[in-house]
Amino acid sequence: MRPRHALSDTTTLATRILLYYRHSPGLIIVSLATPALLVLVFGYVFGSAMDVPGGNYREYLMPGLLALVAVNSVMPTMVGSARDVGLGVTDRLRSMPVSRPALLLGQAVADAVVGVLVLIAVSALGLVVGWRIRDGAADALTAFALLVLFRFVLTWVGIHLGLLAGREDVAGQLGVLTLPIAMVTNAFVPTEGMPTWLRVIAEWNPISALVAACRDLFGNPAGPTADAALPLRHPVAATLIWSAALLAIFVPLAVRRFETHGR
Repeated sequence: MRPRHALSDTTTLATRILLYYRHSPGLIIVSLATPALLVLVFGYVFGSAMDVPGGNYREYLMPGLLALVAVNSVMPTMVGSARDVGLGVTDRLRSMPVSRPALLLGQAVADAVVGVLVLIAVSALGLVVGWRIRDGAADALTAFALLVLFRFVLTWVGIHLGLLAGREDVAGQLGVLTLPIAMVTNAFVPTEGMPTWLRVIAEWNPISALVAACRDLFGNPAGPTADAALPLRHPVAATLIWSAALLAIFVPLAVRRFETHGR
């Protein structure tokens, strides 16, 4: 299939999903409400008891919440993919002379667009509650680019898991598992205070590398200690490596599952 046709397939499916979001504003409201509530609960309730070296807790917290915006893409993508399977949309798409990878790419691109809008809104909320970007615009744009990249990567994870689940209710239940994965990180508290075994898990969690990279690039406090794991000492490189590895694993898995589902 020629690149021109593949681009058209990608654009068509991305438009379909964006129109779905347009007619289902509750999905975007939920995406905004979760980090907003976390800012209030952690920033003002728990934050009063948190001591972060070199700055206030809300500045420490915001890069973690922005990373969670990226992580939250897994659940709606998973549920959306499973819904398409249940409604027969996946079967109808497979019966058409279209590029399978391009169709799935359209879904990932649409979610990245939604992610940019949510990141802008959450960042504005952060600025209202006292978060500040301490380094230059170039570093800040790099941080936002990493956030959008990671959301794009995790969308492919969600697509594969949704196709694997095959049912919307099952996908919704699986989505709950993203919460503990996101919590066992450095997003809310430094890893230094964790038990050794839990600290190892948290510091090698890809989300922790993303959070650490954003803190470095935004100039926010509480960077990793000298004895931190390698991904936290080189967080930007680690985020890029994790992203490439996850794409290399889940893009082929998602495309193959899309092509063979029900066979």
